[in-house]
Amino acid sequence: MTTTHGTTPARGSAGRAWGRALLGGIVMAGALGAGNALGEALARLLGADGYARQLLPAVLVSALAVPAVLGLRAVRSVRRLPMGLGPRSAAPLGFLRGLAVTASCAAAVLGAGTALGWVRWSGLDPAALAAFLVSNALVAVLLEALPEEATLRGYAWVSLRDRLGGVVSALGTTVVFLLVPGVSTVVQAGVSRLVGVAPVPMGLSPEGQDPVAYLVLLTVFGLTLVAARTAPGAAPLWTAIGTHVAFLSVNRVVFEGVQRDAGWSAKVAPTHAAVLELGYLAATALVFVVARLVSSLVRARARRLGTRHPSAATAHGVGGWTGGGPLPVPAERDGRPVPDIAWARASSGVARVRAAGAGPQGLSCDRRGARVFRRSGV
Repeated sequence: MTTTHGTTPARGSAGRAWGRALLGGIVMAGALGAGNALGEALARLLGADGYARQLLPAVLVSALAVPAVLGLRAVRSVRRLPMGLGPRSAAPLGFLRGLAVTASCAAAVLGAGTALGWVRWSGLDPAALAAFLVSNALVAVLLEALPEEATLRGYAWVSLRDRLGGVVSALGTTVVFLLVPGVSTVVQAGVSRLVGVAPVPMGLSPEGQDPVAYLVLLTVFGLTLVAARTAPGAAPLWTAIGTHVAFLSVNRVVFEGVQRDAGWSAKVAPTHAAVLELGYLAATALVFVVARLVSSLVRARARRLGTRHPSAATAHGVGGWTGGGPLPVPAERDGRPVPDIAWARASSGVARVRAAGAGPQGLSCDRRGARVFRRSGV
């Protein structure tokens, strides 16, 4: 059974769907681990330092993950849902939507924290902050946001959503997301030994972070990214990418600004920092969920109105009269020729008829007095 309007999951093998979702996670973990190890080895070989040393692994991770997952997507014989990349023209708007929503929610929550006395800000260096945001955004997109969203909220989520419901797909994708960091450290340790680079410690969380707090934050972050991925828009995966970049940028400025020379930072107690992080992620997810619900209600209302009044869109639709123009002026009054196809509005609905004897132009009426007019582009 196929999907209906892309919302009803099709019946089929749930096991294969889970297998494809895990495969997406494996691709991401492998690319992240191998890219970081190979990037470090390449930087050492080239003598790269500073920003170039950060950029090389990022480029390699995207180069390994994105083509691999697009290739996996291409070989599937049945693809009911798109990955969400959308047309190229829609990508910038989708990215900016995710960036703006997340940054706005972060500003609101951090502002509330400042008012409560939880956050104490350092002096602002605008030039240093702008430079950091630009350089960090490029690394964040290539190292984490683009490859992770393509493999997880793109390939893995779509694989699950083709067969399963929305809640199960969101939770399943988030579980795969939680497994990626730990598996990537195993891959990175193995590849590092092969290329002669010092291996990183293996574990579910970065060294020095509380594993439970890290997994809780990652869970909320993963669900927020699914909410961004399912938000209305022509390029929803780019909305998730923008959300991902905004989260990394805000956290690195606010909580790691001193270590990263970001030009601005804040002093926050660990407990308050956790509350603020989870708070602005929850607010971001809520905005995307509400936007999706509103969009669904608007579409449902439009379908109901279209079913109840089938003649309205045909007989009185703006643009149908003049071939897409903004004014409700019949084409005949515009002095343009029209095809020999007429539409008649009758009491039982709209019937498609061929004009007979009415001449090439001009309006005519049927025997009930209803207007009959020709419409171009049928």
